[in-house]
Amino acid sequence: QVQLVESGGGLVQAGGSLRLSCAASGRTFSMYIMGWFRQAPGKEREFVASINRSGGGTSYADTIEGRFTISRDNAKNTVYLHMNILRPEDTAVYYCAADPIGSRWVHWGQGTQVTVSS
Repeated sequence: QVQLVESGGGLVQAGGSLRLSCAASGRTFSMYIMGWFRQAPGKEREFVASINRSGGGTSYADTIEGRFTISRDNAKNTVYLHMNILRPEDTAVYYCAADPIGSRWVHWGQGTQVTVSS
């Protein structure tokens, strides 16, 4: 089973930026579709962004409105989420996930907290 470890979360002011990283163990990282999800207090986990195996195709939730960018470096077994113009409603635990077969998110990290103050 692949191991995913998120990092880069923290406390920032509204309008600020953060870059989250997700480091994956194993030797088959490039075979996985990767994604970011988030869960705010009292709410369900929601999709944020995903990236295909080569890094050439990305997808974002409509609510992001162009503020976030997902990328990956297969040589480093790492996927990133660069977040700009952060808003208080972006406050959540952000989770990295992997889809090995193109049908389901089956591997998850433990999450990293992002808190945006107004």
